[in-house]
Amino acid sequence: MSAPVFLADTALLSGGTVVLDGPEGRHAVSVRRLCPGEEVVLTDGAGTGAYGSVTAVEGKDRLEVTVREVRVEPEPQPALTVVQALPKGDRGELAVETMTEAGVDAIVPWAASRAVTRWKGERAAKALGKWRGTAREAGKQARRLRFPAVAEQASSSQVAALLAEADFAGVLHEEGAVPLATAPLPSSGRIVLVVGPEGGVAPEELELFAQAGAEPFRLGPSVLRTSTAGTAAAAVVLARSGRWG
Repeated sequence: MSAPVFLADTALLSGGTVVLDGPEGRHAVSVRRLCPGEEVVLTDGAGTGAYGSVTAVEGKDRLEVTVREVRVEPEPQPALTVVQALPKGDRGELAVETMTEAGVDAIVPWAASRAVTRWKGERAAKALGKWRGTAREAGKQARRLRFPAVAEQASSSQVAALLAEADFAGVLHEEGAVPLATAPLPSSGRIVLVVGPEGGVAPEELELFAQAGAEPFRLGPSVLRTSTAGTAAAAVVLARSGRWG
């Protein structure tokens, strides 16, 4: 089994012996119950990882790690951003979790016109915090060195601007004439996919995104929920782009 991953400040990701404490140290000592000799990976979540072994454990939240190797993972190409319409309840966190596990690089919460869920005021800050926390924890669980960035909530016009800058832009739509599995994908740059809400992408939003260069693509014969469509689309793109090769 691969070594567990813990989040650490970039300054700690160097050779020699480093100390992991605070919440991550408590999780390692009190939850994972790591012992001297066990392998661990410390990462800043931005591509740097320190590989080593536990040499000492103190109290309930402190352990020492002797680092033998530091790796810097290059940014993946092509990069994949998923614009996720806000799902109901905790299904947004489910979407973030599974997309993180699949390998998505960035997630943009989208206030689609047909979305039932609305993020406003304190609720918006709390919900965004949950999405970011979910991405962080799922990134560790998936043994990633780069955790996906979860952006601020975007309006439809902001999503259109993001699509206009992409090297490949697509909207997942059940009536799309072209399957995503046969779409011509770039070997580098940024791919941006839009996942609509349960009620579907509104016609005016489809038109706005089309003007930004985004075509509609279908995934398959079945209609997926908004909380699972992004993960399914990511699997198609990452496999076809060579990133899963």
